Amino acid sequence: MSANQTKYPQLRFKGFTDPWEKRTLGQTTAKAKSYSLSRDVERDHETGYRYIHYGDIHTGVADIVTEHTKLPNIEPANYDELRVNDLVVADASEDYRGIAEPAVVVGLPTQHLVAGLHTITLRPSSASSLYLYYLLHTDSFKHFGYQMGTGLKVFGISWSNLSKFTFMIPSRPEQEMIVKLIESVDNLIAVNQRKLAKLKELKQVYLQKMFPKNGSKFPQLRFSGFADAWEQRKLSEIYDKIRNAFVGTATPYYVNQGHFYLESNNVKYGKLNFNNEVYINDDFYQKQKPNWLHTGDLVVVQSGHVGHSAVIPSELNNTAAHAVIIVAKPKQKIDPYFINDYLQTNIARKQIDNITTGNTIKHILTSAMKMFEVSLPSYEEQRPISNLLAQIDDTITLHQRKLEKLQELKKGYLQKMFC
Repeated sequence: MSANQTKYPQLRFKGFTDPWEKRTLGQTTAKAKSYSLSRDVERDHETGYRYIHYGDIHTGVADIVTEHTKLPNIEPANYDELRVNDLVVADASEDYRGIAEPAVVVGLPTQHLVAGLHTITLRPSSASSLYLYYLLHTDSFKHFGYQMGTGLKVFGISWSNLSKFTFMIPSRPEQEMIVKLIESVDNLIAVNQRKLAKLKELKQVYLQKMFPKNGSKFPQLRFSGFADAWEQRKLSEIYDKIRNAFVGTATPYYVNQGHFYLESNNVKYGKLNFNNEVYINDDFYQKQKPNWLHTGDLVVVQSGHVGHSAVIPSELNNTAAHAVIIVAKPKQKIDPYFINDYLQTNIARKQIDNITTGNTIKHILTSAMKMFEVSLPSYEEQRPISNLLAQIDDTITLHQRKLEKLQELKKGYLQKMFC
């Protein structure tokens, strides 16, 4: 990259043409004193002080600075109270990617609020606080933190190193425009995160209330027109075939292109995902024919995150699988999605826990799953229950995709609007 190119970002607002200037954090901020003792220090009495701990920053709590641990009786000379627009940076992390992760105190009550253990407080002097906040989320800063950080089990960065971070900065009006745009995306992300959380909570409410619990034969909530008691049935009474998929070592048969091979990592939270796709050669695939998956089969994870399940869709008909229990060939008219939904309930999770074996790696036996009991209504009642939960799942998926697109948009702005 030429010297001229580094003075301009890839993307900027219309009307701004001036070159950006080179600065360091040491030139644009001053360091305030953080309170250095652990939040677990024994207190003589409460003083009303609150503080931001580096753990609060890593978990995102400090971004909204609400309630924080009160400090013991401390000497004012040992710390500086935070001010509006101060940046509080975590100077330690068990993961190098978390080094110098920032929080910002903007427009919030700061009286008796201080920065605590493993933090560095930056007090901006010649730059927008929020501009610096977003700057510290860019890949270039994260790379700098990785290069300058020290330590093995716990990575850390000092103020002397942090102050050396060099970056290009525009005029104050252009800083404010950049901040305004990214803030708007942040606000949309927050709105969608809240919507997504509410939808997930709604699904959990339905899972609790639309299935009987505590030995009852009647759910708390049901569709109009249904009043019959539900039955307790073992899976082996509902399905004719409950068997293992291939459980040996399959890695010798992996190929770059071939037959998709469904593994336990593809089955989580009642759904199939394709985050990790593995393919097998034709010879090994054909040998698995007796255990091929078919449309409507239920698969249950056997080791690791045991009990997670999913229903096989038509596009995965005749797929080979690994390390899952296959539940197939119903003996009666059954909605497999209803059974899959039942496995997501708290009462079902407790049953799974009771039949799980192993300490380091959790495991369930096929024989135990054959005895697994399900609360079962008529087929006519199963369908509207599974349809309702499917609609909620589809809405969750849509909001999840929207959220991911917004997060990618923000990432793009952070890459292209800073230089």
